[in-house]
Amino acid sequence: MPRPTTAQIAYGSVTVVFSTLAMLLLSRTGSGIGVAVIAVAALGLGLLVAMTVPVPEPREVPAASRAPERVPAQRAALADSVREPAGP
Repeated sequence: MPRPTTAQIAYGSVTVVFSTLAMLLLSRTGSGIGVAVIAVAALGLGLLVAMTVPVPEPREVPAASRAPERVPAQRAALADSVREPAGP
C-alpha cells in the first residue's frame, strides 16, 4: 500500500477540521451522540478527500539519459586494490 503524500494528508486534515466546524455550527447539536455522528462523518469525508487527491506518477527516465552501469568497473578496481601479498 503506497504511503500518503503530503498533499493528501494536508487536504484530508483541513477537510476534517472545516467540515466538523461547519456541521456543528449548522446542526446546533448539543448531545454527545450528535457530536460523535458529526465527527465520524467528518472523518469519513476527510478520508474521501485525501484518497481522491491525484497522486503524482513516477517519471520514467529514458534509457539513453541514464548513467551507465559501473559495477564491473568498480569490482575490477576493488580487485586491483586488494591483492594478496607475495609469498616467500
